[in-house]
Amino acid sequence: MSRIQLVGITRKAFILSKNIIIKNNIRLNSTSPKFNALECLNNRGLLQVTGKEASYFLQGLITNDMKHFADGATNIYGLFLNTKGRVLYDTLIYKGIDDDTYLIECDSDVLDALKKHLIMFRVRRKIDIQSIIDKMKVWVLFDGNLNLRDIESETQNSNVTLEGEISPFGSLNCKTSKSIDDIIMFKDPRISALGYRILSNVNITQEKICQHLIPGISIDENSPSYREIRYRLGIAEGSMDLPPGKAFPLEANGDYLHGISFHKGCYIGQELTARTHHTGVVRKRLMPLIFDESIDENLEYDENIIDNNGKSVGKFRGAVSKYGMGLMRITESRNASSLSILNKSLKIYKPYWWPMESNQKDKIKVDEEK
Repeated sequence: MSRIQLVGITRKAFILSKNIIIKNNIRLNSTSPKFNALECLNNRGLLQVTGKEASYFLQGLITNDMKHFADGATNIYGLFLNTKGRVLYDTLIYKGIDDDTYLIECDSDVLDALKKHLIMFRVRRKIDIQSIIDKMKVWVLFDGNLNLRDIESETQNSNVTLEGEISPFGSLNCKTSKSIDDIIMFKDPRISALGYRILSNVNITQEKICQHLIPGISIDENSPSYREIRYRLGIAEGSMDLPPGKAFPLEANGDYLHGISFHKGCYIGQELTARTHHTGVVRKRLMPLIFDESIDENLEYDENIIDNNGKSVGKFRGAVSKYGMGLMRITESRNASSLSILNKSLKIYKPYWWPMESNQKDKIKVDEEK
């Protein structure tokens, strides 16, 4: 039985105050999906929020429920809204080693804006908020051979776990994160096909991550980018897909991605979100697009997506290769016999992780070719 310390990862968050005991090397077990892509997300950064009132403070600002951490969660997906109920920042929030410490991951382009947003609402609370973008970096481990036709059955596998018995974070029942040396691995809280988030000291290399956390894995340097994989799945992330102050949380599928609690108390932007949810009417949602051919030119954000009658049924959000994302009028776009953007033909499809519908004719399939 060996004892190690987390060295170099933000002192208040992850330097060990209690010994971490590990019985085995941390690795993905034999029943896990075959991940083969490890990417450093240079466009993502971290804020550290520390203080006895940190949880209560964040509870009043995010769409998700901070009480999940008390129930054993190690990370959650949450949105920060403005007073008009529109998304300002989409984030992943991680529990630190100390009960009063949380790390907030968001796009590095809006990291300072999010920090100012938090400071504005801090008032007189004794909470420390600081950027640690120069101390830690964010990685993602995912399946670069994603196949939409059979991903549902693979990612619903309840046996996907991390091997290696570990007692991190004191009394916290931490079932979805593992840590060793300067590296911490978290299962993505949105959908399992997104793989694992890895937080590391800024000096950690890809080789060290593979050596300690995923021995024997074969990294495919030619695998699609994480952004392309997200678009195949229909997942929006960051300020490029969700510019601050534009999207509504339900249009961004925050409810389908376990990022919105409809049972917690008040938070900024709650009223419109709750009212829309309870009326059950969401006419537009972000949906994945697949083009007939790769997109070589840059299409403008908000470019109209046209149906066979020449009517706009959606707005373009982004694309990589032949995969993209658009904010679509659900009924109109799914009933259209053809869709295009600037004379480029495309199709939409319903993500597998959307709730099942009783009306089977609403299910859209795509014949994906690699």
